Amino acid sequence: MDVELQDVTVRKILHGITLAVGSGEVHGIVGPNGSGKSTTLRCVYRALEPSGGVVRLAGRPLAGLPVRESARAMAALTQDSHVEFDFTVAEVVAMGRLPHQTGFDRETAEDRGICADALSRMDASYLAGRSFLSLSGGERQRVLIARALAQRPEVLVLDEPTNHLDINHQIAVLRLVRGLGITVLTVLHDLNLAAAYCDRIHVLDAGRVVAAGKPADVLTPQVLEEVFRVRAHVVPHPTSGVPQLLFEHQEVNP
Repeated sequence: MDVELQDVTVRKILHGITLAVGSGEVHGIVGPNGSGKSTTLRCVYRALEPSGGVVRLAGRPLAGLPVRESARAMAALTQDSHVEFDFTVAEVVAMGRLPHQTGFDRETAEDRGICADALSRMDASYLAGRSFLSLSGGERQRVLIARALAQRPEVLVLDEPTNHLDINHQIAVLRLVRGLGITVLTVLHDLNLAAAYCDRIHVLDAGRVVAAGKPADVLTPQVLEEVFRVRAHVVPHPTSGVPQLLFEHQEVNP
């Protein structure tokens, strides 16, 4: 299922964002703080209605789709995902099945199996009986990703999915996401991880897409200096060949 943003505008934040994610592709959004990355995702998962432009899901304007229909097709991990009440981890993950239930439907054996599988994929089965509020930041992040996986979406929108995770789980999560075979749009701060796991990268700066393409074509010394104000050497990874960035620890004049 493809996702398209055409001339998406949010007053004073986004200025004509246009990008397209083909079905089954993994696209990353990168950029400095305040560049509009999270706002772009909010327009995709319907937390924010653009003031201009259109977001399309499988060619259909997202604004015209019933909320339940889009919720069945698309799951999101957001920066502001909160669970205020003292649910168990198993109960939190089970929330991912709600778009597929109607009225007073009760959880089925299939639902329980899907949730158990999602927790297992996140290496978090041992947390099932724990209180969500008792978890560390990294554990919470893995549980919230499991909730999104339990939704069995065709499109996955992730805002900093590696936040709070140690390097082992960062790699495991992105490898898993990469292997799902579904459409993924994710914001990542780690440019080396973006290069390793994304088919294409969109660079945002001041609410505009200033570069887009394959990682090797986008993560260039010129773009890094102009957008991120850092100097870097770009070298191929010794085994995968994907571009890796080695940063110079010296000030770049604005």
